[in-house]
Amino acid sequence: MIKKLTSSLLVLLLFLSIGIQAQTPKKGKWISLFNQKDLTGWNIYGTEKWYVENGELICESGPDKEYGYLGTEQSFQDFELTLQFKQEADGNSGVFFHSSIEGTKITGWQAEVAPPGHWTGGIYESYGRGWLIKPTDDKDKALKMGEWNTMKIKVVGNQVTTWVNGQEMITLNDEKIGGRAGIIALQIHSGGGIKVKWRKLKVKSL
Repeated sequence: MIKKLTSSLLVLLLFLSIGIQAQTPKKGKWISLFNQKDLTGWNIYGTEKWYVENGELICESGPDKEYGYLGTEQSFQDFELTLQFKQEADGNSGVFFHSSIEGTKITGWQAEVAPPGHWTGGIYESYGRGWLIKPTDDKDKALKMGEWNTMKIKVVGNQVTTWVNGQEMITLNDEKIGGRAGIIALQIHSGGGIKVKWRKLKVKSL
């Protein structure tokens, strides 16, 4: 009887181990966060619009004109994230990381996505210290309003680096950032009139 219980327990532990491994991305391997069909793997926060059209992920202000977020189901600690965005209308958005959300209150850090002159690629701490670092004015020319832009965000320990279209925007060392993991989330800013398209979202755990 003891041998049978032991064997059953070993089998159960094996299945649990396989399940955990299947849910945890392998380090150094790129995984796609967007399947170009629907919002599988993401959660919507708030009443603003998130939808898929022509293989693109679109965020758009709704009638409430409030903050809205689309967050990954999975959390990440050290990672490299690349994506493309195209701003239409206002274009005020952002990419959050090491974040958590309750309702539409998000805590964590944002790599800014905004119209020219508003520090795209800078890092802002939500419900915390505010702006931590802004790109210098000469780097703003890397942003192409109304066209597809490529953003890369790399977080390793306390260090965060962002790039826009190959231009390094900022490098920041911050112990508070390195002290936690969290979800990745896209933002719709409040105020209305915002529309941003996203595609080619992929992440690699480091």
